[in-house]
Amino acid sequence: MIVDAHHHLWDLSVRDQDWITDPPMGAIRRSFLEPDFIAAAPEVSASVLVQTICVPEETPEFLAVAASSDVVSAVVGWTDLTSPAVGDELAALAGGPDGSWLRGIRHQVQSEPDPEWLCREDVRHGLRQVGAHGLVYDLLTLPHQLPAARRTVAALEDVEFVLDHCSKPAIGSGAGEWAGLVRSLAAHENVTCKLSGMVTEADWKSWDVATLRPYFEVVLDAFGPDRLMFGSDWPVCLLAASHAEWLGAARELVAELAPGEQAAIFAGTARRVYGI
Repeated sequence: MIVDAHHHLWDLSVRDQDWITDPPMGAIRRSFLEPDFIAAAPEVSASVLVQTICVPEETPEFLAVAASSDVVSAVVGWTDLTSPAVGDELAALAGGPDGSWLRGIRHQVQSEPDPEWLCREDVRHGLRQVGAHGLVYDLLTLPHQLPAARRTVAALEDVEFVLDHCSKPAIGSGAGEWAGLVRSLAAHENVTCKLSGMVTEADWKSWDVATLRPYFEVVLDAFGPDRLMFGSDWPVCLLAASHAEWLGAARELVAELAPGEQAAIFAGTARRVYGI
């Protein structure tokens, strides 16, 4: 069994995705729907559909996709963490149509200009509400935001966090400072990490497994297999690799691990964390 713990869908006829308008993003400047994902990822038996933009309408749409899909098995949606009514909004999502598929919340922290955004009291109040509603929180951060993430994770021990895309290290430029920050975050047991987004943080045209390996070894050592999960970041990964190419690279990265450890990365961790 392979669980893809991180992929996206979008329909440009419903709403634009303003983050894919620049020319380098041209390869993914079209709609990607659930049948497209199933065709691109035939080895995947279950998946986690993750929000793409910060609008409230997207999450109910994704919940409906999960309810009708044989593969999409969990949704990480969005709500405004800073809203005084965040608890009510989470309750409405979970209690609404198809709300049982909601397993997590995410915000594009990487786009916040304040590197301390995660430490704001209104944000932490929202994060506490996420945990209180039995949901996990996906951390979409850049390396310079990891210190704030670590302090927030430490302050909110009852909330379960998932680090997306290994916090997007600049692959090929040296693991250095990022490695230390990731290890510091991983010291907190309420954080797991997605082995995802690596190929698009490397050179899109010339990446190889050898280039990715030092970064993989950092997160493997920091989190261990039981706190790592495979994610494709499809269709964003298409900028650098097909779903099959990234899956093949991930298999090569974990090839020397014991079968049980590989099973954790490719299914077990995601099933546990997202209740699949």
